[in-house]
Amino acid sequence: MPILALDTSSAVAVALLADDGTVLATRSDSEQRHHAELLAPMVQHVLADSGVDRTQLTAVVAGTGPAPFTGLRVGLVTARTMALALDVPAWGVPSVDALAATAARTAEPGARVLVVTDARRREVYWAEYRVDADRAADPIGGPDIAVPATLVEHGRTTGSLVVGRGARLHHEALGLTDEQPDDPALLDPDPAELGRLALARHAAGQPLATTPLYLRRPDAEPSVVRKRVLT
Repeated sequence: MPILALDTSSAVAVALLADDGTVLATRSDSEQRHHAELLAPMVQHVLADSGVDRTQLTAVVAGTGPAPFTGLRVGLVTARTMALALDVPAWGVPSVDALAATAARTAEPGARVLVVTDARRREVYWAEYRVDADRAADPIGGPDIAVPATLVEHGRTTGSLVVGRGARLHHEALGLTDEQPDDPALLDPDPAELGRLALARHAAGQPLATTPLYLRRPDAEPSVVRKRVLT
């Protein structure tokens, strides 16, 4: 039975997968400012492309970030709402894990993978992984938020395969060379990878919480109304 996977941590991307991880349909848009307008039609398109009715879905997977507040919230709210309406589970997988999984597939066992995504304000979200013998990405650090220079100072970029949109945006600050890959598949999380990771972790009995990884308070905060004290 199919599962729907979506990610709004950077671009907007949706994939429909069979329960063996086979991709049935996928759509994406690199626009990073209109997640709410793009996501719902994109979900409808992948269902139509594959000839699957939404009532056939057995789970909805969402990337949990880390990412800025607004875009990430759109994906998680959509996933939770759909899952509730269809009475199926909502599963969460860190978006950075999907990028690491994509990179690990072609990396040598023992290699380090550093995922760097855009946190804005001249900062990046990062997470570090080690590629195991099966070319899976095992987390060894993060996720966290930092200025690019901090990653350099702590030696995280040295000898690592650095992937993610943050690596492109902060190329010089991270001290990266022209030898670093510029594959579009290594810029933004692939929802198909999220789906495959979710299926594997569910089968292994691992938790799949949909708790968002904001790592920073939202820009918009409610104003505090101060009451006058009469004397």
